[in-house]
Amino acid sequence: MGSVDIDIVKAEVKTLLAEAGIHCKRLEEAIASLEKHYVFPLSKEGFAILQDESDHLARADQMAYRFSKAQDCIGAKLFEAAMLWMQEDTNKPFRDILNRLEKLGILKTDEWAFVRDIRNQIAHDYTFSPETERALVNQIYQHRNILIRILDTIDSKIK
Repeated sequence: MGSVDIDIVKAEVKTLLAEAGIHCKRLEEAIASLEKHYVFPLSKEGFAILQDESDHLARADQMAYRFSKAQDCIGAKLFEAAMLWMQEDTNKPFRDILNRLEKLGILKTDEWAFVRDIRNQIAHDYTFSPETERALVNQIYQHRNILIRILDTIDSKIK
């Protein structure tokens, strides 16, 4: 890989880290706003109250949106760019990329599979039932740190 290519890759990694970081920051802001009014994990009663408060419901929706966007940015773009920066082979199935990232200490594949599953549930089930929505909000709340930890680890590895 020539110096021009690595410079482009480095710029892309920095851009993607910033993009995913913004999504995580907005996710944390939504959670902080909701924590002023609710105890997490949300109970059925707490979620019913949240659904009746349009500003609070918007924050819960923001949680889902930002979690999903961060997960997409990291998985669809940042992993490959970071591996290229570290001069790793990316011409392989995604599962092999995840396994290599685990060996590099960037993630745990089972945790990544879990956040990917949450993201898929958001994309496919988020508006179908209050119980599903409540479960997803609670899962996002409980597992958001996986995304933040991956970002922090990639950031420290490329410095």
